[in-house]
Amino acid sequence: MNPVARWWYRRRLRDARFAHLFDAPPPDEAVCLDCEASRLSAKTGELLSIGAIRIVAGRLETSSALRLTVRPRGVIEGESIRVHGLRNVDVASGLPVEEALRRLLDFIGPRPVVGYYVDFDMDLIDRYVHDWLGIRLPNRRIEVATEYYHWRFGRLAHRPADLRLETILQVLELPAGGRHDAYHDALTAGLIHLKLAALRGPTSNPT
Repeated sequence: MNPVARWWYRRRLRDARFAHLFDAPPPDEAVCLDCEASRLSAKTGELLSIGAIRIVAGRLETSSALRLTVRPRGVIEGESIRVHGLRNVDVASGLPVEEALRRLLDFIGPRPVVGYYVDFDMDLIDRYVHDWLGIRLPNRRIEVATEYYHWRFGRLAHRPADLRLETILQVLELPAGGRHDAYHDALTAGLIHLKLAALRGPTSNPT
């Protein structure tokens, strides 16, 4: 988010408890994020689950990870259930969406957000946050697929590339964890981010 947009959204913030989102991020920290939704559309999907893990000084803080189930406002459709395995009964006792988002925003703070197709997750959250707080999240987004592409082909490259998660994991010799589970997908994104930072060398900042 550019400085003008940050200034604009900070003025529009409806709840001062979240002013810390616009602070300078802690050095050497980031948050890996993944969300599951009822549809493959950030504009219409219902938020169902959240997984978030902090990176601190190049290490994944899995012991303090955030794993939240969210109670949607509508019914989950069959096709969505086949993708992420979350049934209506699984999310019926989940957190109300604003409580889940409050916990997530407190967990993320102003840190950069790391993810695989991170724009989907952040745009989904932004939709709720904009209705609730009047802002979009100012956090820097770090897309691991882009990091992988730049590492493999160079920043100035313009060529087709296989950016499927399975391919990235195979090339980087990383384990393939559980898919379509928010926590494991966040963990996988974090492993990719840190492995690429290590491959780029000691001068590379993993956040």
